[in-house]
Amino acid sequence: MTELANHLTERIGQTLRGKQEAIEFALITLFSGGHLLIEDHPGVGKTLLARSLAQALDLPFQRVQCTADLLPADIVGAQIYHPKTGELGFRPGPVFASVLLADELNRTPPRTQSALLECMAERRVTVDRDTHELPDPFFVIATQNPMTSAGTYPLPENQLDRFLLRIRLGYPDTENEIDVVAHEDGHRIVDDLAAVAKAEDLAAARAEVQKVRCDRELTAFMVELAQRTRTASDTVLGVSTRGAQALHRACRARAWLQGRDFVVPDDVRALLVPAWAHRLTTQSGGDAEALLHEVLAETPLPD
Repeated sequence: MTELANHLTERIGQTLRGKQEAIEFALITLFSGGHLLIEDHPGVGKTLLARSLAQALDLPFQRVQCTADLLPADIVGAQIYHPKTGELGFRPGPVFASVLLADELNRTPPRTQSALLECMAERRVTVDRDTHELPDPFFVIATQNPMTSAGTYPLPENQLDRFLLRIRLGYPDTENEIDVVAHEDGHRIVDDLAAVAKAEDLAAARAEVQKVRCDRELTAFMVELAQRTRTASDTVLGVSTRGAQALHRACRARAWLQGRDFVVPDDVRALLVPAWAHRLTTQSGGDAEALLHEVLAETPLPD
């Protein structure tokens, strides 16, 4: 890994023990300029990961606790009447931060979920026909509980398609869980976490990721995989062109994290499921991850 990535991994690992793969996926999303969806049960460290990442980068952080009565204006902001001046003025919502944690996103209804669509795709907000640019960088980390949990709304396809990766944290192994239980609350540790980089360092890292080479043959391989997901017999909705772009971006970021200036097939294998499983809809409601592994096995690698 690069020096910046090593420092971030070390810092975040101080609060999120035994989750190196999840931290790597979060950094891939960050350096790709994408957004991250974490799906898992409560209490496994989803919020801790988001806060630790923001603290380690010394970036403005906001958290939105998504509930059934949350309104779009509670996220993006609203026009507020000022009695003294008799004029309307825009009051920014929590999206005007560099790192936004949308906690338990699937507990808020679709109308409110849709408030994030423009923010995530275009990095701006439109309120009453006025457009407001969001800060740069702008990074959304959303968490959601499994759909079997009570009081959840399914995220629509267009919302899911805006997340570069979807990951799961899972429970720590026994040794790390003992350490977590024995030590103080992780959120208190985050408050004292020293920053290792600033927004300028992140911008420079993203510029380096853009220079990573992905040969046309390997890009064509990604496109063929996406096309096969659309024609698979059990598929209702396959991977979109934006999904193929997401895999391409993520692979370049992974190569950079590992000190390479070129993408290799192993990058595609490692990121296929986190980049695409949440974008697939099957007729039988079957396992999208299994379908992706099947498609990957049936598609010949480029020479």
